[in-house]
Parts: sequence; structure tokens; C-alpha cells
Amino acid sequence: MKVLNNVVASIIAIVAAVMMPSLAFAEGAEVAAINGADTAWILTSTALVLFMTLPGLSLFYGGLVRGKNVLSVLMQCFAITCVVSVIWLVAGYSLAFSDGGEYNAFIGGLDWVMFSGITRESVTGTLPTSLHALFQMTFAIITPALIVGAFAERMRFAPMLAFSVFWLLAVYIPVCHWVWGGGWLAEMGLYDFAGGTVVHITAGVAALVAAMVLGNRHGFPGQAMRPHNMTMTVMGAGMLWVGWFGFNGGSAVAANGDAAMAMFVTHISAAAGSLAWMFMEWKKFGKPSALGIVTGMVAGLGTITPASGYVGPGGALVIGVVAGIVCFYMVIFVKQKLHIDDSLDVFPVHGIGGILGTLMAAVFASTELGVFSGYGFAKPEYSFLDQFGVQAIGVVATLAYTAVVTWGLLKVIGLFTPLRVSVEEEIQGLDIVLHEERGYDL
Repeated sequence: MKVLNNVVASIIAIVAAVMMPSLAFAEGAEVAAINGADTAWILTSTALVLFMTLPGLSLFYGGLVRGKNVLSVLMQCFAITCVVSVIWLVAGYSLAFSDGGEYNAFIGGLDWVMFSGITRESVTGTLPTSLHALFQMTFAIITPALIVGAFAERMRFAPMLAFSVFWLLAVYIPVCHWVWGGGWLAEMGLYDFAGGTVVHITAGVAALVAAMVLGNRHGFPGQAMRPHNMTMTVMGAGMLWVGWFGFNGGSAVAANGDAAMAMFVTHISAAAGSLAWMFMEWKKFGKPSALGIVTGMVAGLGTITPASGYVGPGGALVIGVVAGIVCFYMVIFVKQKLHIDDSLDVFPVHGIGGILGTLMAAVFASTELGVFSGYGFAKPEYSFLDQFGVQAIGVVATLAYTAVVTWGLLKVIGLFTPLRVSVEEEIQGLDIVLHEERGYDL
């Protein structure tokens, strides 16, 4: 009997040894859905996109203003990063990406407020949900930070912070849900790979409206207001270029050929935009400038962003050249013809770039353009006319919604507190007036 018991025990042990891996796999199926390579890439991309704001955009903008206002711009970018992060945790991610039920076409729900129900084991696609939320947070951070360039050197800090909070909730999050959270533009099939509508059109249009509501800086346009530190600006531009690989390449949400191609076309468009702007400036003013070439780079990057997952290198080359030329002339038009003091050219570069890129995504996604072909996003039913119509609807809807809500927010905030500093304070400089600090003590 003892021998029989030993035999039975041995058989049970063998069966258990064989079955345990299968049982463990079944119990850990949710964990197994996380792809290590994808996760590693998006972790890297998240750091790159945050790097775009801190320090990339901060240095880029900081060098472009006058020396008496450099700290105010750095402070605004830093404070926006902090406050948007908290809002994203509390309700932003939930409103942007959760199911909004009967209102889902326009806004998400509150299921994930304070990340309720989201654990280390929660999965979105092949990523931990916490990582997906963190990656998307970096997009939410940089978008209101871009608007800072429009009202630089004249907006008070408190209303700036209030505007950034309410604008994120009222503009960025709804549009993000429309496009990336399963809303009505996503249902229509809008092509916006990494933020032509969600980031660049919203920021650009809000910048134009803000510049008009606040009014021009004292002395504009007659007084020259040159960048105080182009070395800082060029360093920031380089950081933006590198960080944009995470912005566009990371939007593939996987470590695959889509991410690689998105990075490649991003680089080509940035280079083409830089050269196009440089040569246009060279032709018009007789000399190429560092400011011109880095601004052309940003135009190329912003314009390729919505198209980066759909087009090929040939299309990216054309997109970059068009961006450099069109955005160059839009800067002149806005400042010299319309006399609107969009201080750091946010609308002519980001807004116009986002519009161009969103529309051209439909053109160069076609597989019938030879060396300029894209991928058609693997849709056999792809039709240029149909897709272009969807893209146009996305552009018009985002532009109109952003303009109206931004104007309303600024007017309401202005009822409670002055939006801008006085002329005397502006002449003295925002660093001392608002923060009692100086950027330089020489």
C-alpha cells in the first residue's frame, strides 16, 4: 500500500508540474498581454515628449523674448507642466479616454477619476494603462504651453494659470476625446496620427485669439523686439527636434515599422522645412538667420505631425517644403499685414502647420503617387476625396470650437482679474514685476 501511495503521489506531482505553467499563464493572461518591447519604447517616448516642454520649449521660447522677461516664460512653462499633470490625474485622462456613455461622441466619462480602477496590471492595447495615461499626459502638457508664445511679455501670471487650467478642461480634453478617445471625429475616420488637430490647431488658434484679446505689446509694431539669446533658442530647438521623435514615433504605440517610419518622415520634414524657410528668408532679406532655420524646423515638425503615420518619405519631403514656405509668409501676413502681436508666431507656425498637415495627410496617404505614396493606412476602401472631406471637417470643427471657447474663457477670466500687466510694468519687465527675480545678474 505504501508503494502504491508513493506511485500515486509521484503521478500527481508530475501532472502538477506539467499543468502549473498553463495555470500560471491563464491566471496571468492580462499581464501577458503587455508587450515588453512596446512598453520600453513608449517609456522612452514619454520621456522624450516631456523633454520637449522641459527644457526644449522653455529654452526655445525663453531665448526669443527680451532679457527682462526670460524667467517669466520659463516659469509659465514649468507651472503649466505641474498643474496639467495634477488635472490629468484627477479627471483629465478619464474625460479624454474613458467611455462617456450616451455622450461618448463628445466627451469621456468619470470612471477613472483619480485613476480609480487602474492598477499596475491594467492594460491598454499592449501597454500598461498607467503608461498610456502618462504618455498622453505629456501631450496635454505641451499643448497649453505652446500658447504661452502668443501672450509672452504681457500676460499676468495668475490669469495665465487660470486660463491654462480651464482651457485644458474645455478645449484640449474634448478635442482629444473626439479624435483619440473614440469620439465623433474618430468614428468618421479622421487621420491625426500625433496631434495636428488635437495639439497644433487648438494651440495655434487659441494663441491667435489670445493675442487679439490681450492686445499688442507696448511699442508693437514700430519698436524692434529682438530675441535676447539666440544661443538659448537654438539649443531649445535642437531639443524639440530630438523630442519630436517620441512625439510622433511614440504615437504608433508600438515598437514596430510604423514607429520607425513615423520617426523617419518626421526627420525629413523637419530638415525640409528648415531649408525651405532659410532659402525664403535668404531670398527676401539677403541673409539667412539662425532664427529662420529653427523656426522652419518647427514648422516642418508641426506640419508632419498629423500625417506622420500615414505618409512616406517622399510625401514628407513635400510636406516639409510646403510648411517652410507657407508658414514663412503667414508670419509676415499676421504681423505686418494684420498687425496682430502673436509674440512668438504660434498661430502662423503651429496653427497653420497643423491645418496644412491635417489636409495633406489625405493627399499623401494615397498609394497611387509613386515615390510620393504613403500607406493609405492599410484601408482598401481608401478614397482621396472622401478622406479629404473628413480631414476638412476635422480642421473646421476644431478651429471653430477652439476659437469660440478660448475667446469666452479669456473674457470671463478678465471679468475677475486684469489679464495683462500695465504699460509701466511691461516696460520694467515681467521677471521683476511678477516674480521679483532676474534672469541675469551681470
